[in-house]
Amino acid sequence: MSAPAARLLVALKPREVIDAVLSERLPGIPWRYAEGAVPTELGSVEVLLVGSVERELRGFDPHSTPRLAFVQRIYTGLDGLPFERFPDSVRFAGNVGGFAPYVAEHAVALALGASHELLAGHRLISQGRLRPAPAQLSFRGKTALILGYGAIGREIARRLEPFGTRRVGLNRSGRMAADLDAAYPADKLDEALAEADLVFDVRPLTRSTKGSLGAGQLSRMRPDAVYVNVGRAGTVDEAALFDHLKSHPGFRAAMDVWWSEDYVAGTLGTRFPWSELPNLLGTPHSASSYPGAEEFALRTAVENVARYFRGETPAYLADRRDYLDTGSPGGP
Repeated sequence: MSAPAARLLVALKPREVIDAVLSERLPGIPWRYAEGAVPTELGSVEVLLVGSVERELRGFDPHSTPRLAFVQRIYTGLDGLPFERFPDSVRFAGNVGGFAPYVAEHAVALALGASHELLAGHRLISQGRLRPAPAQLSFRGKTALILGYGAIGREIARRLEPFGTRRVGLNRSGRMAADLDAAYPADKLDEALAEADLVFDVRPLTRSTKGSLGAGQLSRMRPDAVYVNVGRAGTVDEAALFDHLKSHPGFRAAMDVWWSEDYVAGTLGTRFPWSELPNLLGTPHSASSYPGAEEFALRTAVENVARYFRGETPAYLADRRDYLDTGSPGGP
């Protein structure tokens, strides 16, 4: 007896953790990996679960899945997805909250590292010196602005509470939310930046956020502010940030995301010598690279897929018009 036709196509590298989560969360739903699939096996596919755009969607032809109705990404952001290749009837969702605890922890670690000048302190020790001590900044009594107050933003806000930090969020509507002391709407970005000592940028890369932090916005920030980006590098103008860090030595930036990331080659491209800046702290887009993070994210994404198969509306459906023409690769 032949196996039932697949309703779910998994465009991820095959591994045991995926098999286990799908077996547990989607019992009775026939699925298969995209790797090695031929068009005749795809006619019944209704849902696509995908990770990296460059690795898993490069050669995918939506015409091979005429019944496809829903695309769930295992990562949060949807920038870089080839929306134009899919029929308008196909709905999309990012994995909102899938990596939130891990990314939030990484964001706060970056902020602490930059604020406490850990790299400068390490350089002193490596030279056998104790003084002059680096100019450290405490979180206590400071204002932290979280740009893009969603699942990751909430996790950051919760982690900041013990520090005695005032927490301000920025979202589309300016509506107050849990764990915030104040909130701004997106059109008050400049005003919000002016009052912040710490800025956490966790926004997705959309048509409205791309390049929204330029030279003008950076100039409104405090000269000793700390800017942390664990969302998408494209929300800030690369040249403007580099120039601002060079001309404002008291300003600090901590970046986990970059403007040119090649996940296939595993390399980072850059137009500027970022490593030469003493007021920059960087990590290689590794905020989600922790033991247990993949399974946590898989369970979140697969639960949204389960909503579809239960006949419910999946959560966090995106408007593809927000993402078209962002011009950025879609990494983790």
